[in-house]
Amino acid sequence: MALSINTNSTASSAASNLNTTNVMLQKSLQRLSSGSRIVNSSDDAGGLAVSMKMGAAIRRTDSTSINLANAQSFLKTQDGAFNTATKVLNRMSELATLSQDVTKTSSDTANYQTEFTALQSQLTALGSEKFNGVNLFDSGGATSTVYTNEDSTTSTTITKAALIDNAQMAAAISAGTTVSSASSAVTATTNINSALQALATMRAQNGSEASKIGFAQEMLTTNKNNLEAANSRIADVDVAAESTQLARYNILQQAGTAMLSQANQSSQSVLRLLS
Repeated sequence: MALSINTNSTASSAASNLNTTNVMLQKSLQRLSSGSRIVNSSDDAGGLAVSMKMGAAIRRTDSTSINLANAQSFLKTQDGAFNTATKVLNRMSELATLSQDVTKTSSDTANYQTEFTALQSQLTALGSEKFNGVNLFDSGGATSTVYTNEDSTTSTTITKAALIDNAQMAAAISAGTTVSSASSAVTATTNINSALQALATMRAQNGSEASKIGFAQEMLTTNKNNLEAANSRIADVDVAAESTQLARYNILQQAGTAMLSQANQSSQSVLRLLS
């Protein structure tokens, strides 16, 4: 190779290699400090697009999980009202039976009737219970749709049962249903038993809906875990591998700096020829 003063191709090559090493070293440092394999869109444009979609799906999954948990809370509150109604009906049934006792005076029967009437009012009040301002029960037994996956392609329903508006319950809380006499108490017992059967059906419906939502929550959790794992493979840095690369770039930087110094000094041999 000819000796020249204006051009030092060896130094230029060494400088180019050093610049490349410095760029890679900075990228490695950014990846390790951020924990992300894709720091800039230019690092992996396609991977970034996929990661963004997965990230959005993960966030929607979290929101859907919250919605399902709230639906479960709604159903649990509804079932609590059913449980209370069961206790009220059971007590009404007791009062109806006690009123048939031949040893009871008309005053005793009147006392039973007072409590019986109060319990009928309590059942009526249960029918207007709400959860966060939303009615737990509906006269028509309306249903509400609950979406069970992040893209809203699958769903289930929860029923706002007609707690006091169905025929059986209406008969039990009717003003005509009394325990003021033995004969009326017999009729009241029949009405109450029918109401209990209707209530059992409503509780069974509530339980089946809660079970469906519970399984949907399990599937949602599984989907989220798999989405996070897939997104991690795309977007998260492999710390072990990147640490190895960082050590490599550090060595190359030191070697490149040393070689650039040597290349810059090589042109000084021209001075010895001119001296």
